[in-house]
Amino acid sequence: MKSNMRTSIKSAQAGFTLIEVMIVVAILGVLATLVVVNISGSQDTANINATKSNLQAVSQALDLYKLDNYRYPTTDQGLQALVEKPDNARNWPDGGYLKKMPADAWDQEFVYLSPGTDGPYDLFSLGADGAEGGEGPAADISVNDL
Repeated sequence: MKSNMRTSIKSAQAGFTLIEVMIVVAILGVLATLVVVNISGSQDTANINATKSNLQAVSQALDLYKLDNYRYPTTDQGLQALVEKPDNARNWPDGGYLKKMPADAWDQEFVYLSPGTDGPYDLFSLGADGAEGGEGPAADISVNDL
């Protein structure tokens, strides 16, 4: 009977003090903050890399268009000339050069100008903010910078 009493007294005393619980909660809070900070930084990097990848795909489609038609689409024709056949396209493959026009990672259309300021065309994303300029994820991403 004495051993049962000792066991019940010990189990009643077993547990966490308020200070121990507060320390655990504080540690969990710090860990959660670190995870959120790391994930948000990773998301920006992932968006930038996805946008660069889409820019390269569009750039390659533009080069194929030029090989078939001896020139790049005009600014007026835009990138839609890679998806739907323009009136003056000489050699346009069935299904086009792209199945659908990719957008940047922020669901904004790419900016296309032909002729470009530094080459046959300019192709870029305006970044997360959708406006020219910016820094970090808001910076413009140009196919010329890849």
